[in-house]
Amino acid sequence: MKLNGINHITFSVSDIDKATEFYEKVFGARLLVKGEKLSYFDLDGLWIALNVEKDIPRNDIYKSYTHISFTINESDYDDIHKKLIKLGVDIIESRPRHDDEGKSIYFRDLDGHLFEFHTKNRDDRIEHYKKTRKYLNFSDL
Repeated sequence: MKLNGINHITFSVSDIDKATEFYEKVFGARLLVKGEKLSYFDLDGLWIALNVEKDIPRNDIYKSYTHISFTINESDYDDIHKKLIKLGVDIIESRPRHDDEGKSIYFRDLDGHLFEFHTKNRDDRIEHYKKTRKYLNFSDL
């Protein structure tokens, strides 16, 4: 089997109107379609879907580190951080990092889904780990 990339990412939300506004303002996602129980967005070619599920518990999600991370330019870090603060976004304190790992802003949407804006890419991270974490096993790339 060969996967041909990510088709879409769906998030369960409790309020479609508030969630739609959040994804438009925070991510700059372009709204494609909106209904009573769904919204579809284009985020630079990535299909993001929101679907309403009102009667599910949402507290346990706050215990999880599961998240989606988006790459940002390091030069935009401060402006993005200020924008999130201005929008009243729930920003989570980042773990301590070495400068070679880049900077991260962790934050949650209105239903507790965790996101990260990160200034380095996968290859940068792997190179840093090769230098500093000799106990890890690296595949031949």
